Amino acid sequence: MKKIFRFIFKGFLTFLVLSVTWVLIYKWINVPVTPLMVIRNTQSANKISAEHQWVDLKDISKNLQLAVICSEDQRFLEHNGFDTKAIEKAIKEHKEGKRLRGASTISQQTAKNVFLWPKRSWIRKGLESYFTLLIETLWSKERILEVYLNSIEMGDQIYGAEAAATFWFNKSSKNLNTDEAAKIAAILPNPRKYLAEPASNYIKKRKNWILLQMRNYGSFSISK
Repeated sequence: MKKIFRFIFKGFLTFLVLSVTWVLIYKWINVPVTPLMVIRNTQSANKISAEHQWVDLKDISKNLQLAVICSEDQRFLEHNGFDTKAIEKAIKEHKEGKRLRGASTISQQTAKNVFLWPKRSWIRKGLESYFTLLIETLWSKERILEVYLNSIEMGDQIYGAEAAATFWFNKSSKNLNTDEAAKIAAILPNPRKYLAEPASNYIKKRKNWILLQMRNYGSFSISK
C-alpha cells in the first residue's frame, strides 16, 4: 500500500513540476503548435495545410483585440480566470429552460487550446481549470491575450490573427478595421462552420451586435 501511495505521490509531483515548467516556458517562448492543431490536422479530410504565423500583440489590430473581448469575455481584464457572473447567468438561463450555453473566459479558452484537447469531459474540464489558474498566476493579461489571439481557430485550419487576416481579408492583422475585426470575432463560436467573408445573415447579425458592444465598452487599453 505504501508503494502505491508513493507511486501516486511521485506521479502527482512529476505532473506538477512538468505543467508549471510548461506554462513558464510559454510565458517567454511563443507557442509553435498546439494539441488542437495536431488533432485538426489528423481529422482534416482534404488535408489542408494549417496556416499559423505568430505576431506580437502590438502588431495585432486593437480593433481585433477589442472585438474578441466584447464577443467572448467582456470582463477579461477584471476576473482571475473565471467569470462567476457569466457562469451564474448561464445556470439560471438553463434552469429557465433555455439551452445551456458556454461561459468560458478567454483565459479558459487559452488553457484548453494551448495545453489540452477539444473533446469535452470532466477530466479535461478539471485540467482546464488547473491550467487556467496557472496562466492567470504566472502570465500577465497581456500575455494571455497574445497567446489566445495567436492560437485559436479562426477558420478551417486557420490559427491566429495573422493567418486569419491574410486568409479572410488579404491583409496583415495590424491593419484590420473595425468591421473586419468584428466579422472575425463573429465566427469564433464555430470557425470551421462559419465564414467571415462572405458573411451569412447570421454572422452579419453577430457582427453588428459585436460592433455595438465595442462602442459601449468604451476606451480599451492593454499595454504590452
